[in-house]
Amino acid sequence: MKGSPLKGRIRDRRLPEILIALHREEATGVLRVSTDSFVKKVYLSSGNVISASSSREDDRLGEMLLKAGKINIRQYEKSVEILKKTGKKQGAIMVELGYLTPRELYWSVKHQVKEIIYSLFQLEDGEYEFIPDGVFEEEIVSMNLPMGGLIYEGLRRINNWTRIRREMPPIESPLRFNSELSTLYQGIDLSDMDREVLMLVDGKRAIKDIIDGASHDSLDVLKSLYLLISMGLVQPCDRIEKAPETADGFLKDLDREEANFIREVYRLHERLDRLSPYELLNAGEGADQETLKRNYYRLVQLYHPDRYYNQPYQEDLKQKLTDLFVAITEAYRRLRSEKPEESVDTAAEAGSSTLQKEAQAQELYRKGLQEYRDGNYWQAAESFRWATRLNPKSARYWSHLSRALSRIPKRLKQAEEALLEAIKLEPFNGEHYADLGLIYLQADLKRRARTHFEKALKFDPRNEKALKGLEKIGSLK
Repeated sequence: MKGSPLKGRIRDRRLPEILIALHREEATGVLRVSTDSFVKKVYLSSGNVISASSSREDDRLGEMLLKAGKINIRQYEKSVEILKKTGKKQGAIMVELGYLTPRELYWSVKHQVKEIIYSLFQLEDGEYEFIPDGVFEEEIVSMNLPMGGLIYEGLRRINNWTRIRREMPPIESPLRFNSELSTLYQGIDLSDMDREVLMLVDGKRAIKDIIDGASHDSLDVLKSLYLLISMGLVQPCDRIEKAPETADGFLKDLDREEANFIREVYRLHERLDRLSPYELLNAGEGADQETLKRNYYRLVQLYHPDRYYNQPYQEDLKQKLTDLFVAITEAYRRLRSEKPEESVDTAAEAGSSTLQKEAQAQELYRKGLQEYRDGNYWQAAESFRWATRLNPKSARYWSHLSRALSRIPKRLKQAEEALLEAIKLEPFNGEHYADLGLIYLQADLKRRARTHFEKALKFDPRNEKALKGLEKIGSLK
């Protein structure tokens, strides 16, 4: 296949197979998928997805931003008017008009690209063609989108049970783990159910046995098996294998990198009071400013407490990361102040100040989480509020402030305002809309709650809060 055109129909060769083949061949070029209604393109470089485009109107950036509530209809129409006159990209126009910041634009384009790719997994037929080493016909924003994660999320969104049953092997088929593709999916975060189902695949159990042996609903297990088989991680066997390969090693490898990182954090934290500023920055005595700055930015990213912000069971680890984060920042500030003869990098100084504020915000956020879990909602809200003041660009801080306020009598309006700030920062995060729906449901605004639950499901079709919220609204009729 390498170096030659690849073409056919999706019904004969499904999209995951095509993408896996292109990844393994380290292909560079354009995958063109077309139907009577649209043409979508996926751009690859060395087997990795870097962008995507679509001729379908609903896939355009403006439409996505409008549906997300990031812009209003007047802003949308104004951008389209300028686009027709100038031919500029709509995203660039929105930045010029002040509707989006450059950071919001990049985030929005990345979301748009992912949604275009995810939508291709819904196709049951259509023509495809891969043009290797082709010159891209249009200017694209290149970004790094790991292939394994795209395939996993795209398949998770398939909810057509007729299709799932049709594409599944016979229920009597034994299944085996395919280690050849373990590297492709090394970095993805499998759901708990997918992990459990994968552990039951041993080269001996048939599909029906795995369904019976899992602790989840049979239809959910069937969908999980469909996903794992479509990913290529699991394959049907012609016969029961005597010494089958299991997924144990793969599942352990998923956690190995994280385990090594955690061990390094604890080891470094134990020596924290004995390390010199140069040692903290992994630099030799007398290192120049450029080396110090380069190491500093690398280390604060590596040990940023955000890595575990949504995992309450990692509180001790987050505290150690915060300690390292603050110590590294202080070491950099101290070493820079000791070198007055060298030119001062004002941008770095500003960055250092920003990072110190973020360290304080992280500490307040951690404190707020603990207070919230203890039921001290007033204190939690105050901690989260101070975190938003130190870093008003963190949607996470605004979201948790809203949750704390929603637990306090007569504070629903403030909870709504805080959550709207989070939505401004992350307009495509379904969790925010689900939380807002819960606030409106609490205020007995059922119509408004329904609207936001439905919007949450547009961005996250499996969002449990939204699904349960809609179910509750239905039961209240």
